Amino acid sequence: MKSVKRGMVIDINLNPVKGSETGKIRPCIVVTNDVYNQNLPVIQVVPITSWNEKKSQISTNVFLEPSKENGLTKKSIADCLQTRPIDYQHRLVKIRGQISPNELIEIDRGLKLVFGLF
Repeated sequence: MKSVKRGMVIDINLNPVKGSETGKIRPCIVVTNDVYNQNLPVIQVVPITSWNEKKSQISTNVFLEPSKENGLTKKSIADCLQTRPIDYQHRLVKIRGQISPNELIEIDRGLKLVFGLF
């Protein structure tokens, strides 16, 4: 199994879900630090969803422009509220790419808001 790194965009099978959890196979951003990523099978990811005007107004969501580097094919939103742990050895579908350092800073800002770390 290939190791993952912080800031990578990977497709993850998020099923099964319950209630309002984000599901299906979708791109996610790895947000755990690389020490955990290299030593543990369970990592934290932020799911990515399609962009729309309503989602773009939520302060914990981060806009992502598609690029060759990140492997996204359409305007997207990283939904920091839906952060979840996954066993990537069982849920990883494919690796797409990497977000930019500035986008990762924005993800960190969204996570700090979600978890009250300011």
